[in-house]
Amino acid sequence: MIGHQDAESAFVEAWAAGRLHHAWLLAGPQGMGKGAFAERVARFLVTHGSGGDGVPVSLNDPGDAAAARLVDAGNHPEILSLTRQPKDKGKELARNITIDQVRGIIRRLHLSLSLGEWRVIIVDAVDDLETDGANALLKTLEEPPAKTLFLLISHSPGRLLPTIRSRCRTLRFQPVAHDVMTSWLHELRPMLEMAEVRAIVAASGGVPGKAIALIDSDVAAMEKKLLAIAANGDPGNRLREALARDVSGTSNRARLELVIDIVPGLLARLARERPVAEIAPVLAQWDRIQRTVRDAIRGSYDGAMVGFEIGNCLAELAPKVAAAR
Repeated sequence: MIGHQDAESAFVEAWAAGRLHHAWLLAGPQGMGKGAFAERVARFLVTHGSGGDGVPVSLNDPGDAAAARLVDAGNHPEILSLTRQPKDKGKELARNITIDQVRGIIRRLHLSLSLGEWRVIIVDAVDDLETDGANALLKTLEEPPAKTLFLLISHSPGRLLPTIRSRCRTLRFQPVAHDVMTSWLHELRPMLEMAEVRAIVAASGGVPGKAIALIDSDVAAMEKKLLAIAANGDPGNRLREALARDVSGTSNRARLELVIDIVPGLLARLARERPVAEIAPVLAQWDRIQRTVRDAIRGSYDGAMVGFEIGNCLAELAPKVAAAR
C-alpha cells in the first residue's frame, strides 16, 4: 500500500480513543486504493471490536483469528457492500447502484448483529448511487444504527449531495509525490529501466493504480513517438497516421487514455525548454487538445481522430521548439 499513511493514522487514532465517527468519506482520484483501504478498515473493525483504550495499532494487526478467516473467505456476515451489479447475467455492470440495493442494505441494518461488535457498510462508489438511493442513504446517515460504520468511497466528492458530505468525516487520498512513486515503482518492478519508470510515474499523475496499469502499456515507446512528432513536425503524416492506428477502436481504448495521460507531461517539458515569452503557443495547443478530448467524450469517442488531432497539435509546435533550442 502507498499513500494511505495519513488516512490510516486518522482512523486508528479515532478508534483507539473511542471516538469513531459513524460515516467516513474516502475521497480522491480513482486508482488511489480507496477500495483496498476500505476493505482493510472493515477487516480491522470486525476483528478488533471497540477501541477506547487510547492505544493506536496498525490496520495490519491480525485481531481475532476466527473473524479474520471469515473475512478472508468473503463470508463475514457483518461486512456488507453496495456496488454496481452486472446487467442481466452479463459481464457489463449497471450504470448505477439502485434504490432497491440500498433498501436491501437498510433492511439488514434493522437486524441484530450476528457476530462481533460492529457492522461495516462499504459503498463503492457512492458517486454511482441513483438519486433516490442517495436520498435513502442520507436518511440512514442522519439516524445511524448503533455500532454501524459506513465507508463511502468517492472519486468525485464535489458531485455528492452536500448533506451526505456533511454527515461524514472525510479522509482525502492525494496523489503520491513524484519521488515516492518512483522509489515505490522501482522497488515493485526492479526489472524496469529507470527511464521507463520515470515515464510511467509522469503519466500516472501520482495515482498508484494507474501506474500499475501502465506497466504493460509500453509507455516509453509511445512517449518517444509523441516527442518525435513534436521535434520534427512529422512531414508526410507518417507518425501521426501510426499514432491514430495505435489508439483506434475499443480494443485500444487503454492506449488512447495512455496518450492523453502522457501529453501534459510532454507539453510541460516543451514549455520548460522555451523562454517565458514563448510559452503561449504550447499552452494554446494544450487547450486545443483538451477541447478535442472533451468533444470526443461527448460524442462517439473516435480514438483514431483523437490520436491524429493530438499529433497535429504536437506537430505545430515543432518549428518553434527547434527555434527555441
